[in-house]
Amino acid sequence: MSKTVKQKRIGILTAGGDCPGLNAAIRGVGKTAIVEYGMEVLGFNAGFLGLINKDYIVLKESQLSGILTVGGTILGTSREKPYKIVKNDNSETDKPEKIKQTYKELGLDCVVCIGGNGTMKTANMLAKEGLNVIGIPKTIDNDVWGTDVTFGFESAVQIATDAIDRLHTTANSHQRVMIIEVMGHHAGWLALYAGMAGGGDIILIPEVPYNIRSVCKKIEKRYEHKKPYSIVVVAEGIEHPKKGSAASYLSEAITTYTEIETRETVLGYTQRGGSPSPMDRILATRYGAFAAQCIAEGCYGTMVAMRKGDLTTVPLNEVGGNLRLVEPDHPLIIKARKMGVSFGDEFL
Repeated sequence: MSKTVKQKRIGILTAGGDCPGLNAAIRGVGKTAIVEYGMEVLGFNAGFLGLINKDYIVLKESQLSGILTVGGTILGTSREKPYKIVKNDNSETDKPEKIKQTYKELGLDCVVCIGGNGTMKTANMLAKEGLNVIGIPKTIDNDVWGTDVTFGFESAVQIATDAIDRLHTTANSHQRVMIIEVMGHHAGWLALYAGMAGGGDIILIPEVPYNIRSVCKKIEKRYEHKKPYSIVVVAEGIEHPKKGSAASYLSEAITTYTEIETRETVLGYTQRGGSPSPMDRILATRYGAFAAQCIAEGCYGTMVAMRKGDLTTVPLNEVGGNLRLVEPDHPLIIKARKMGVSFGDEFL
């Protein structure tokens, strides 16, 4: 007599900031889990809040159709950090216990946590509590440790590059310095890739210390060589002495030191919205399908990752708390320097 195999029940949540490709990842996990492995799939609303408050929906295959190209997340998201203790907060703070209670009461076999660094850190802590957890890395910053690429990044590069392309014509028409600020608090991947793809003359990233005088000298030399405009691409996280945006500081400083007309553009949340690029749809789908496979094989406490073009897993305890940053000698930076692109450190 054949032994009856218990149907697995899994949960999916999206946490942290939104980015293109979240619905593609949900679809990849859900459809593969249902169609290939016969699992039951629950979707938790608003990130970890859904687990804390037992707020969920049952996801059927029909509900996962038509969401591949849609931006945002059908499950909603939040920046809830269950393990964060807020000082002077007298409210109940035993959120991890509530999550474990929800997990047990719903009879979950695994929770798939789709998110960035903070999400992976929380996922690892839940794994230490004894929950079966698998992470899927997403962020436009591309700074999750352990994987070569996160979904959302390629879409953001495309959006930022399109903006830079448009600023070239305005800069040339008015013979101005145009500064475009992209996201990236600690990592400069987006600024580096969009800056290169968009033909930026100066690219400033957090990992490479810059000097404002060096930036100004580069711009002045371009004008001396009959290059009447300059494009400066800057990551929001570069160090600067002002309270405002990095772009605002640079605009003011360049105008003061060079007396060349300068304008700034801060892309902001436009980089995180809208439909994912084809490559991000594919990457998010591959990550999601592979996560479902990992659940079927019992490979818990891991994050799915891409390494040299191949799907693999990385232990969550190696991911949480680490950042994947741009190395100052990254091949793309070296190539850029040989083409005359400045990183604001030539005259230090």
